[in-house]
Amino acid sequence: MAVMGSTYVVSDVHGHLADLRDVLARAGLLGEDDRWTGGDARLWVLGDLVDRGPDGIGVIRLVRSLQQQAPDAVRVLMGNHEALMLGYHLFPNTRFAEVWLINGGRPHDQQGLTEDDVAWLRTLPLLARCGDYLLMHSDTQDYLAWGSTVDEVNETVAALLAGDDAQQHFDVFAGLTSRYDFRDDTDAAREMLDRFGGEHIVHGHSIIGSLVDRPSEQIEGPYSYADGLVLAIDGGRYDGGPLLLVELH
Repeated sequence: MAVMGSTYVVSDVHGHLADLRDVLARAGLLGEDDRWTGGDARLWVLGDLVDRGPDGIGVIRLVRSLQQQAPDAVRVLMGNHEALMLGYHLFPNTRFAEVWLINGGRPHDQQGLTEDDVAWLRTLPLLARCGDYLLMHSDTQDYLAWGSTVDEVNETVAALLAGDDAQQHFDVFAGLTSRYDFRDDTDAAREMLDRFGGEHIVHGHSIIGSLVDRPSEQIEGPYSYADGLVLAIDGGRYDGGPLLLVELH
């Protein structure tokens, strides 16, 4: 059973629907028939629901259902693969097509998208504050180019993705693909926290194995680095590692 008032984060599910159901159920957040059973616990999904794995559209369906059941408890951030999925859907005859395929795009996921899904994807926030934590998908400073506050970043990107300019969409995707900005630069992490608030950054995107130079199969939990300012939570499920559901304290 979920601990009352707890906050959980998960990232980079990449279509592994069965794994997502399993970790949520073991934490007491998901019951039979995909019911939200987390009470007043909070769940943040830090992007990359889709691509690479077997059922990205199924992951979208589950997460959206949980949001509808518990709108104050379940939140989702945009990852680079959501931006890529959206870009390919809207602009299939551009370079999005090649990049989508190279990065593990699945036709089944695209075929399952509804117009309501597309509208949902276009308005996913990029950043969030949860207590002392600054939540984001990518371990990059590129967020700084989109605004001076969390709300400004989210509003700026939502406006870009609401338009029909393929280059603007691609620029958002490209910004979200950047990585490793905090690995060797504690000052970069501090600059992000000074700009957007919070005491610690929590991110997915860069698999923990790549940060600690170990195979993903050996990863067992999240990785704290940059003098404790940054917490990486992507266990590398698509790379043979675990899907990590992390409780924030």
